[in-house]
Amino acid sequence: MTGRSRIEWTGLTWNPVTGCDRISPGCDHCYALTLARRLKAMGQPRYQADGHPATSGPGFAVTCHPEALTQPCRWHTPRLVFVNSMSDLFHARVPDQFIADVFAVMAITPQHTYQILTKRPRRMRALLSRPEFPAQVALAIAAGPQWTDAITWHIRERWPLPNVWLGASVETARYLWRADTLRTVPAAVRFISAEPLLGPLNDLDLTGIGWLITGGESGPGHRPPDPEWFRALRDHATASGVPFFFKQWGGPTPKAGGRILDGRTWDQMPPRRQS
Repeated sequence: MTGRSRIEWTGLTWNPVTGCDRISPGCDHCYALTLARRLKAMGQPRYQADGHPATSGPGFAVTCHPEALTQPCRWHTPRLVFVNSMSDLFHARVPDQFIADVFAVMAITPQHTYQILTKRPRRMRALLSRPEFPAQVALAIAAGPQWTDAITWHIRERWPLPNVWLGASVETARYLWRADTLRTVPAAVRFISAEPLLGPLNDLDLTGIGWLITGGESGPGHRPPDPEWFRALRDHATASGVPFFFKQWGGPTPKAGGRILDGRTWDQMPPRRQS
């Protein structure tokens, strides 16, 4: 599934992988899991494999889609692209080679800016910090007949990729370790998504972080947030010089509570690299 996104902080979604497993409280009301169930019922071929009932669900087994890999190569106008809105690229069941293939596509399309968000930053760090991983990406590029040796050299000389933003989800103080892990990952921009925010993050360290997103939970059974949690994060980001993005208050639907925090919207973002 690729198309314009209703997620306020991106422009387009690209899903070379679909499916995931719930691993923390922020996954309890996963919109992607619910959507996958609907898509399976509609007969959408990419969502016919079922995940484990305890952690996943109908149509939500982790599945790689090689046929979707080259889609960004056909977009000539620069886009802001959320990678795997319907999965987690660093899930244990996504092969290293397929992750390298995804990075190869991002490397040969420098006109686009890519956003990758994970709840599994330890695997992200382990893979992207390996000295041999950029070479693996370069080999994936070289394997494509339409891709050039010049771009292969570009990967070897320019790592991390300047058009790729890497993020981690942090929903409660229990998961602040994800931010600490993210800080050690090689990235052009590192960002934190504190959404759905389920508790205060008073000890969040923004050192090395280039963007902070936050928002409340939405959907049936959503857990209402304390407004002071958001204000504290905004004030912390402002004092630290980190762009702050308030996505939503949440409610029965994503837009039920609106996006106004203290009389205004907060849509700050990092500068995008010009290709």
